[in-house]
Amino acid sequence: MAVLAGFCLFAGAAPVRAQTVEETQREFNRGHYDAVIETARKKVAAGGYLDGWHVLLVKALLTRGRYAEARTNALAGVEDFSGSMQLRLLARETALLLNNTNGAARDLDEIRYQIERRGRIEQSGDNLAALGRALILLGVEPRLALENCFKKAREMEPSSREAWLATGELALDKHDYSLAADTFRGGLEKFADDPDLLSGLARSFENGDGDELSKALDAALKVNPGHIPSLLLLAGGLIDSERFDEAEKQLDLVLKVNAVKSEAFAYRAAIAYLRGDQAKGDAARAQALHGRPANPQVDHLIGLKLARKYLFEEGAAAQRRALAMDTNYLPARRQLAEDLLRLGDEEEGWKLIREVRARDEYDVTAYNLTTLHDQLAKFRTLTNDDFVVRMSAHEADIYGDRVLALLGRAKAALCPKYGVQLKRRTIVEIYPAQKDFAVRTFGLPGNPGYLGVCFGSVITANSPASQAPNPANWEDVLWHEFCHVVTLTATHNRMPRWLSEGISEYEERVADPAWGEHMNLAYRRFILGGDLTPIAGLSAAFMQPKTGEHLQFAYFEASLLVEFLINRYGRDAFLGILTDLREGREANAAITARSAPLAELEKQFAAFVRQQAEALAPGTDLEKPPADPAARKVWAVAHPKNYELAAEEARKLVAAGRWAEARPLLEKLADSYSGERRADNPLWSLALAQRNLGDTNAEAATLKRLAAVESDFVELNLRLMELARSHQDWPAAAAQARRLLQIQPLIVAPYRTLAAAAAATGEATEGIDAWRRLLLLDPPDPVEAHFSLARLLHQRGGAEAEARRQVLDALEDAPRYRDAQRLLLEIEKQSPPGDPAPAPFPQPK
Repeated sequence: MAVLAGFCLFAGAAPVRAQTVEETQREFNRGHYDAVIETARKKVAAGGYLDGWHVLLVKALLTRGRYAEARTNALAGVEDFSGSMQLRLLARETALLLNNTNGAARDLDEIRYQIERRGRIEQSGDNLAALGRALILLGVEPRLALENCFKKAREMEPSSREAWLATGELALDKHDYSLAADTFRGGLEKFADDPDLLSGLARSFENGDGDELSKALDAALKVNPGHIPSLLLLAGGLIDSERFDEAEKQLDLVLKVNAVKSEAFAYRAAIAYLRGDQAKGDAARAQALHGRPANPQVDHLIGLKLARKYLFEEGAAAQRRALAMDTNYLPARRQLAEDLLRLGDEEEGWKLIREVRARDEYDVTAYNLTTLHDQLAKFRTLTNDDFVVRMSAHEADIYGDRVLALLGRAKAALCPKYGVQLKRRTIVEIYPAQKDFAVRTFGLPGNPGYLGVCFGSVITANSPASQAPNPANWEDVLWHEFCHVVTLTATHNRMPRWLSEGISEYEERVADPAWGEHMNLAYRRFILGGDLTPIAGLSAAFMQPKTGEHLQFAYFEASLLVEFLINRYGRDAFLGILTDLREGREANAAITARSAPLAELEKQFAAFVRQQAEALAPGTDLEKPPADPAARKVWAVAHPKNYELAAEEARKLVAAGRWAEARPLLEKLADSYSGERRADNPLWSLALAQRNLGDTNAEAATLKRLAAVESDFVELNLRLMELARSHQDWPAAAAQARRLLQIQPLIVAPYRTLAAAAAATGEATEGIDAWRRLLLLDPPDPVEAHFSLARLLHQRGGAEAEARRQVLDALEDAPRYRDAQRLLLEIEKQSPPGDPAPAPFPQPK
């Protein structure tokens, strides 16, 4: 994204020769605001017969922060053009900016009167669009304004620029980002290079495609380097990326155009608060509110930025301040609801969402959340002293106890390690549908790359059901997210994104060497190729990654930095960093105070990471071949032992089924380097070759090597389990089944293996548990499952009623099943007096 060092505000330096409203609008779009004021003022003084001259004059004065002049000219324009809805709306806007609430109310009353008495409204697309805006202000359902005003104005000849803007801005306000993007694109087909439309298009991607956002934003600022909405959007993104100094530069540019722009001071306040400078933040907030002390947008923007950095308590407090100024300000009410839900204050959070939904049926986020709330009512809630876990009832029955057990182990391991005592129970919600997870987490469907998110004391996660056929290791995911609970608590949520993610990623590997990110070929090339992100910019690497692979590398690099700091400076020094963050110290200052000056630390860390990369496969040619076939052929002659060339040859042999030829090549590859994921690891192909050559002992040994570094490869675990069962190695089979349950607890295979292992070792209780869970998964042979469970229950004793019910379920599907009939008779003989009588015996059909 282009970051502007400065720009020239054309305040009359470039004379405007334009004489039409349309030509002068184009000059306005280019940022020649003072020249536009001069031209428009002359046209108005000369008695210009178009309300467009008054509109341009007022808009240019507003852009330059000359609100009193704008008010005077807006009122004069209404006098001259009483039917101009644009000017009436601008008059109301100027009154609000001057804190003239009575005047704004009068202006809105006059608009209502004008509409209700069907007074004359200038017949233009722009005034029809303004009418739609006015109707929304007066409480008309926005979709009616969309259909009856904005759409008609867009379809008029000539098409109304204001109608495209009004439609897109309404869609943005209601979080209807798809409609917003389509609208702004449509507007740009009619009004190319319009910075307002380009900036609106950029905002459409604020929660999505970063490349599209950057492209549109760069285009807007190329047309008009002083375009305030674009500069504010750029500054906001830089704040989210913790690039505060760069954000301040963009705010300086805003204030060069409009020295009293409240949004710029609100962002300055947010930056100061995020840096822990309360006094500076309060001063900037006071500047933002100087001309309009009851402007709810100021605290709403501050709170929004604080919440983006996980300071939900502070964010919620800011939204409450906004609502104290204007109880009807729905953006603050909606954001407060989301903050409270992320804090675990669910009763008030859901109540506020329902209120927003009742008052604004178009708001997409409010609609999504209220719909989700109805879905959550169907979830099962599992609790203990430390956790509240919500899952679908089906999944809770199958593996809910494993979730609680895993979280308990994480708490026991991590809380003492970081000196944290959790004062409230952690809420964990696991969603079988990815769209529901996204709505709960982000307010909107989408963001498919996320497995889990932690807000402090609330965790949301995707269940394995949403990730078929190869889900991530859900135990690994929850361990990672609960580590966030611990470290966010330790720092009172005051930590940069990279540090929070780096600790969680590091602690994954500590808990299980197969978990988390590890050095691989792509990461090695990033490091040796100079793509290592400087420490000060690591959070931005999470917010604006070049590719998905770069994002994963950011997690890995952050974890290496945590590992480096702990190993080099000691755990006490590292915990001291977290203490300093909790007390409000800025991240870089806290880190360098406990380690070394930043420049020296950068050198030390770069050397450490380079050493890690070079140690990946010493002596192996891991260089990447050129993509061009001709150059590749020449290059191959000079690199006869290149790993990737050999891997490419091996893949060809495997694809052709030439197992005997592939095996020695794969053995050599695996011995030189075997750090890639899943099927990209030569160990997997080697095991496949060994299997096809009938050497299952070698296959098993190879797969065990792969399993030591692979945490979420379902096919690998299924094969290892199958091999253990074929050798009747029941302890190994059971261990492998439990490992598979970390990845996919919603399939029959691991429970069947656990049941078989229990039967072989005489562990009736474990067998009963396995068969019970298996039956919840609609197994292909339910008769066998019911019968086996009944037999084990009968053998163990003490559950004859359940045993009877299970054997009857088996007989319902297989009435002539002799073993089940005999078992039922045995159960009846041993049933104690007064035991409930069995249901009628099912008759053959």
